[in-house]
Amino acid sequence: MYPVASTPGSLRPVTYLDVVQGDITAQQVDAVVNAANERLAHGGGVAAAIVRAGGRVIQDESDAWVRRHGPLRPGQAAVTSGGALPARWVIHVVGPRYREGQDNEGLLRRAVTAALDAAADVGADSVAFPAISAGIFGYPTDEATRVIVSAIRDWIDLHPDTLRTVLLVGFDATTADAFRRAVDGT
Repeated sequence: MYPVASTPGSLRPVTYLDVVQGDITAQQVDAVVNAANERLAHGGGVAAAIVRAGGRVIQDESDAWVRRHGPLRPGQAAVTSGGALPARWVIHVVGPRYREGQDNEGLLRRAVTAALDAAADVGADSVAFPAISAGIFGYPTDEATRVIVSAIRDWIDLHPDTLRTVLLVGFDATTADAFRRAVDGT
């Protein structure tokens, strides 16, 4: 675990940033972040794994959220229950589909910030993140993990007493190693 403290020597609680390789749906955290699409149609990737593990209730609540609020926009988060997951909540955010000429980093930072804000709003003490936008959304894994870690650290600096643990979950060794390099700054 890597302690993240905004002020050395501070008596404030420390937020820990940790990296694991494994299944995000099995993590013992209050909330898991879902790399979703705008319609919250959880048909592939992390989203499909979350619904398979957590049950149809997650998709049903997602559909109800979209009917009530419309498609999920960048910088916005939707929260559903965790169904049968160990996590109490699923926080759905949309990362960018990586394209040259757009502000990929800014859009990814907005997704990470929205997820952390939502975790704070529901009172979560711990949250697990996948490599948002890497994979089928085309964001290069090393770059995406660097942006995610940087955005998390920036958020923790502004909200030092909010979360106890932020878990970065790589589904494979390559992604977990990319998260470790990002945390270590290498």
